[in-house]
Amino acid sequence: MSLLDMIGPVMIGPSSSHTAGACRLGLVAHHLLGEAPRHATLELHASFAKTGRGHGTHLALVAGLLGLRPDNERLPRAVEVAQAAGLSVEFRDADLGDVHPNTVRIDVQGETQRLVMQGSSTGGGVIQVTNVQGLGVNFSGASPTALLRYTDAVGMIARIASTIAADGVNIAALTCTRDTRGGHALLAIELDQALSAEALAFLNRWPDVTWVRMLPKLMDG
Repeated sequence: MSLLDMIGPVMIGPSSSHTAGACRLGLVAHHLLGEAPRHATLELHASFAKTGRGHGTHLALVAGLLGLRPDNERLPRAVEVAQAAGLSVEFRDADLGDVHPNTVRIDVQGETQRLVMQGSSTGGGVIQVTNVQGLGVNFSGASPTALLRYTDAVGMIARIASTIAADGVNIAALTCTRDTRGGHALLAIELDQALSAEALAFLNRWPDVTWVRMLPKLMDG
């Protein structure tokens, strides 16, 4: 058992699942969008919808979208910070199906990019991201995580893994999903450390790759 398991995450309260976890879900969207957010629609499921406002979930999600971490002192003023930054946010209650009660679907638009993702806050500030751009994934943000969206083709995962190895980085876990054979594919790779800027630039230059994102470690400890 880790210290985090015993005392919980460092955060602005009141609830680790509704506040710290929600903030980290917003942070994932912030990093995956890759540019300043301008408008976001957040669909809150079950417990997030029913008790979110009382537990600061709405503020935490907005703070994460702005790139603020759970311990940032500006989290309670996230709506004001968003307005100053030119970010408008719409909240909706939604039934997202047979998923964890603390689940949110985030649809965020920047100047040139749009991101749609879904994830859950599973307790103690821990999160699970389950869908990005309509494709299934499974990562927690506990490790640096690279995401690549590309056209499905023979040998792509092996080529990507070889590039990561050449960068001197070890793969801890990965998930890959495609919509159809030869269609869109999404690879999420949890790593021991972040890839170098050179490796990311190299991957971005591949003609079959739509985008590459490098998420920092989002969990304490």
